[in-house]
Amino acid sequence: MSPESPNPLAGNPLATRDDVARAALDLFRPLLPFYSPGHARVRLARSHAIFGEVPSQLEGFARPLWGIAPLAAGGYEFPYWEMIREGLANGTDPSHREYWGPPRNRDQRLVEMAAIGFALALVPEHIWIPLPEAAKRNVARWLHYINEVGIVDNNWLFFRVMVNLGLKHVGAAYSQPAVDAALTRLDSFYLGDGWYSDGARNQVDHYIAFAFHFYGLIHARLCGDPERAEIFRSRARLFAPDYRRWFAADGAALPFGRSLTYRFAPAGFWGALAFADVEALPWSEIKGVYLRHMRWWSRRDIANGHGALTIGYAYENPAMGEEYNSPQSPYWAMKAFLPLALPATHPFWATEEAPPSLHAASAQRHPGMVIVEDSAHVVALSGGQTAPLHRSAAAKYGKFAYSSRFGFSVSPATSNGSGILPDNMLALALADQPGQFAIRRDARVVAIEPGLVHSIWQPWKSAKSARLGDVTIETWLIATDLPWLLRIHRINSPVPLISREGGFSIDRTGGEAPPQASAWQTLVRSRAGLSGIRDLQGERRGGIGVPAQQTSLVWPQTLLPLLEGRHAPGRFTLATAVFISADAGAEPRWNEAPALPEGPWFDR
Repeated sequence: MSPESPNPLAGNPLATRDDVARAALDLFRPLLPFYSPGHARVRLARSHAIFGEVPSQLEGFARPLWGIAPLAAGGYEFPYWEMIREGLANGTDPSHREYWGPPRNRDQRLVEMAAIGFALALVPEHIWIPLPEAAKRNVARWLHYINEVGIVDNNWLFFRVMVNLGLKHVGAAYSQPAVDAALTRLDSFYLGDGWYSDGARNQVDHYIAFAFHFYGLIHARLCGDPERAEIFRSRARLFAPDYRRWFAADGAALPFGRSLTYRFAPAGFWGALAFADVEALPWSEIKGVYLRHMRWWSRRDIANGHGALTIGYAYENPAMGEEYNSPQSPYWAMKAFLPLALPATHPFWATEEAPPSLHAASAQRHPGMVIVEDSAHVVALSGGQTAPLHRSAAAKYGKFAYSSRFGFSVSPATSNGSGILPDNMLALALADQPGQFAIRRDARVVAIEPGLVHSIWQPWKSAKSARLGDVTIETWLIATDLPWLLRIHRINSPVPLISREGGFSIDRTGGEAPPQASAWQTLVRSRAGLSGIRDLQGERRGGIGVPAQQTSLVWPQTLLPLLEGRHAPGRFTLATAVFISADAGAEPRWNEAPALPEGPWFDR
């Protein structure tokens, strides 16, 4: 840990295998004062997660194993194995006061079992073989519960696979039928081209990388089933080129979807490719993406004064977390350390990392995105997904654009739609109810092309009023050369509406010049760059929004360029140009807005 920052990664060059091993230990050590007397639980702070204190504290015990086990498997010293074994024995002993308890249907304990199963399979000499026989029986019995209770029908099915993999490796009783059923159901979520959906819903996010492919590639290496292993390897080969586009030249990943507090867990996918010997891209490129991502996080405020990871993204921010996040949840990030299990001679470690390179626009059908980039960031133009039933789901899945540098904002906890400031969203309200805005929460993607995403959505889809339910919007998101992006909305409404549309929120914590707003455009100047929005038809008025504190994932305080308008009933079109740049010197391009292109938005 650097004296200038509590971030355990700060000051670490993260350029070599030894640097990464040091990072794993540096992330673990701040947890030591927070272990319980019997070492079965870790409590950083009181948990407000939906599943209570015991599973929350089990998270603190189990999740670091995703990094500790590969560290030890790779030959590095980890001096705390005796403590880990004691905690494992006590946590699975029904007579001990720190017993974790038997899991029930859809229990959080099932999630944490996966890390223990993984450790049994990878380093039994440290976590299993030295245990007394009675403790081994307790551990095996407790883990076997995962085959006897109901489990969430999504990536959780892999937890059953991981646990049985570990039980099998140590010679304990396991259930091959349970594994086979889980793998069959997981196969049903496969969409093609390397992509899965996280369950039966239209949910495609980072879980496809750090859950589906991560576990699949571990299974490929350790399962002893060549046919199944090749299925997982071949899917990862297809997925990697697309997922590569979610990472910017500076190492930042695209913030999209839920569980972003797991921060550098996406690095786990690149490490898993190496673990399973899948050269889906040149090893030098895989290594470069992996290490740049880790270095990006080393420069962020991700830890508290004790050096423990916090709930948040680029800073501590519980408002962006999930209802299932406890203070210990962020240690899912330890998945990033899987490649430490490989020797220094493996090409992932032995090759020089390749520098970043820029790519043309990428149309990705399964997540419903077109991804564009420049040297500063990647931007995803998103057709929208069905928002899952999680906190701020519409913000995490429904915005028109997501940036690796500028992030996005969630709604404040007290928001009921009345004070909504919609970064990269179009919010609509009835003209006679101007305080109640609705946004895109569900969408049907009609077409994806290399430079365009076309979707249809209804902001009041579930409204009891037929007139509200009839409000329908077609949105075309058009990729141009950054820093410009185009949006065209064709709206059909039987009622008069008020509209509010936002560009990218941007840092306002000092050093910015006064915003520039006029009748039909707004430009915000900031030390973080420039963010603007322009009505290409000159009909809406420009304005400045001041979002609530700690709603942005990237900055605690932001400003938001806006357009606002009033619209009569009928069919009408809104045409918007959005400007976003990390370079304050790009301001001359603000005067070079792209022209409104010809297209179907005016023809119907």
